Amino acid sequence: MTTAIAPRSRKVRVLATLGPASNTPEMIATLFQAGADAFRINMSHGDQQSKVAVIQAIRGLEREFVRPTTILADLQGPKLRVGKFDGGRTMLESGSTFVLDRDETPGDATRVELPHKEIFAAIEPGARLLLDDGKLVLRVTDHGPERIETVVEVGGPLSNNKGLNVPDVVLPMAALTEKDRSDLAFAVEQGVDWIALSFVQRPEDLAEARKLIGGKAALLAKIEKPAAIDRLEEIVEMCDGVMVARGDLGVELPPQTVPPLQKRIVETARRLGRPVVVATQMLESMIQSPSPTRAEVSDVATAIYDGADAIMLSAESAAGAWPVESVAMMNSIGISVEGDPMHGDRVHFTVMRPDPTTADALAEAAKQIAKTTSATAIICFTTSGSTARRIARERPSVPILVLTPSKETARRLGLLWGTHAVHTRDVESFEDMVGKAKRMALRTGIAKAGDRVIVMAGVPFRTPGSTNVLHVVHITGDELRDYS
Repeated sequence: MTTAIAPRSRKVRVLATLGPASNTPEMIATLFQAGADAFRINMSHGDQQSKVAVIQAIRGLEREFVRPTTILADLQGPKLRVGKFDGGRTMLESGSTFVLDRDETPGDATRVELPHKEIFAAIEPGARLLLDDGKLVLRVTDHGPERIETVVEVGGPLSNNKGLNVPDVVLPMAALTEKDRSDLAFAVEQGVDWIALSFVQRPEDLAEARKLIGGKAALLAKIEKPAAIDRLEEIVEMCDGVMVARGDLGVELPPQTVPPLQKRIVETARRLGRPVVVATQMLESMIQSPSPTRAEVSDVATAIYDGADAIMLSAESAAGAWPVESVAMMNSIGISVEGDPMHGDRVHFTVMRPDPTTADALAEAAKQIAKTTSATAIICFTTSGSTARRIARERPSVPILVLTPSKETARRLGLLWGTHAVHTRDVESFEDMVGKAKRMALRTGIAKAGDRVIVMAGVPFRTPGSTNVLHVVHITGDELRDYS
């Protein structure tokens, strides 16, 4: 038995990470009903085979709830780590000298192996090396091809294989490791909708992933390296969407700089018409507590007021004690914030200037006409999803019903602000377009008898990128009876 889920009453999307606490078919369905619009599969944990059943369970929701599902596979990326210590750990004293070298001998309080030759080639005197998520700070004083000498600025305990961050230089390392290439091929074979690429430092880092994906999924760039900020606009232009990965940004940059950077990344993505996800530690306390802190709720609300397309749960839904409650809380915050009479004004603090194209002009006009005529929805017909992205970029005050003959497009739109996608056959004529728009508006509950809706499409039909029609439609309520 199928039970169609009505369009969400909020426009911001909720992206939930799956993990040990939430990867059963029953829990995935519960999270979907609680408000999850898309699911993130973290390729850093577990093997590929264990993820097959998870992907199948997500796809199974389409049959149960008659709605496209959205899957994002998040690649691990390069992981920089120091070597091992004699006895498993040591203590670094502030002010002492510490050396990182290519010697595999277990380290001590004076030195340790650094098994990443790329760092030796790129490092410069004065650069910082951050250990154990930034808890320890080293400053480079001298370096060579086999040795980096540092002074310990912030000391503390250090154990085997702890992570290393190098925030002050661009490392000559590919964003894809051999593991990532294998995971990417697996994800594409399984038909996921989005691939998230870690360790992006420059636009060129996206090229290999784009080639390997081969158009079979959308590419999302995680902005987590300071070097990426320097070339942010170029990176956003090269990808299909971006993620504000605040955890890693907060390690490599002073934490007080992350909020303005978040706003800058969101603004850039919105201006260039790319979906943007705000992620990391949004409801962190809900890993252990059934309720978030007031500060966390305000943090989520800020991302929604800024106009982010999606807000993401990490460990809260993947490994926490309250996965359903964390998704439900995200859903509730979205509904509450968007119910604020000032929400629309705040979302439009970011000024969108349409490109000089017919499609962009019509998308801007659709937003204004919907407001002036009190229309209840904007309905668009699209094959590639570009029309939906153009409309969502304008952040209209009404929901966007997307009708597409492409199942892949319908699925990818799960990360796009304000959209409810329906996979349906293409239209053949103008009259067919108007009739289908009316019927789908009634069937989904996005409009009712007496409402006006705005319809956008391209003529000739079945021609991607040809959006050139905007039509105001009045729904009488007879459309479903006339079609039966």
